[in-house]
Amino acid sequence: MPELAIIFAGFAVGLIVGLTGVGGGSLMTPILIFFFGVKPYMAVGTDLLFAAFTKMGGTVSLARQRLVPWRVVGQLCAGSIPAALATLWMLHTLGPASPAVQTLMTSTLGVALLLTAAAMLYKAARGRQAPRSLAEDGWQEATKARHWSLPVLFGAAIGTLVTLTSVGAGAIGVSVLLLLFPLLPLPRIVAADIAYAVPLTLVAGLGHASLGSVDWPLLAKLLAGSLPGIWLGTRLMRHTPERLVRSALSLLLAYAGLKLMAL
Repeated sequence: MPELAIIFAGFAVGLIVGLTGVGGGSLMTPILIFFFGVKPYMAVGTDLLFAAFTKMGGTVSLARQRLVPWRVVGQLCAGSIPAALATLWMLHTLGPASPAVQTLMTSTLGVALLLTAAAMLYKAARGRQAPRSLAEDGWQEATKARHWSLPVLFGAAIGTLVTLTSVGAGAIGVSVLLLLFPLLPLPRIVAADIAYAVPLTLVAGLGHASLGSVDWPLLAKLLAGSLPGIWLGTRLMRHTPERLVRSALSLLLAYAGLKLMAL
């Protein structure tokens, strides 16, 4: 694989993530499969660690700003981490390179991309505006879900989806968090989504690495491009028509999802 093309792909995904906040998994995994011919199981494993290292820096920054609602993160992780471990056990039992697992991964990835595209398109078209701030006495109520089990169940579903496909913690995560915690300000919704994705993708990525499903040289090249891309994207964010970018991106993801399901 040409090195410059891989670095540029990492840069492009980092730039888009910085501009739109969309998780890199929904973009990077299809790029690795379609443009670079990487096997689905290897693309998923590599992309999981790509996401973990990329979002780790963002979580540190958000934590320093005291934006991370750790109670919400804990509830999500209570479901996502056990689900990720169970899915890794299944992959270990069946073998990540087996034809059955490859078919399951591509089909599930296709569905995940379609769901991500739908969530992005809805948010771009008529997404509900979350509050931007919160009174001090409303904090306890805002971090309480409609029912205590919903964040755990949602976390378990996302944990399974992310471990199988590396997709799900971005646009889908934000959309569902808006429904589960309607009183939580949007910056804290985004912070929760980024923060809980770090341990999830790290556990899932290291699990894939133990199965031999991570291409370490490829990961290093992708990060070499994505880190400056994210830096630039976050600085151009205010000058970019977000609704137009998200709408175009949702159509691209829908196309990739349909193509994966047809494999």
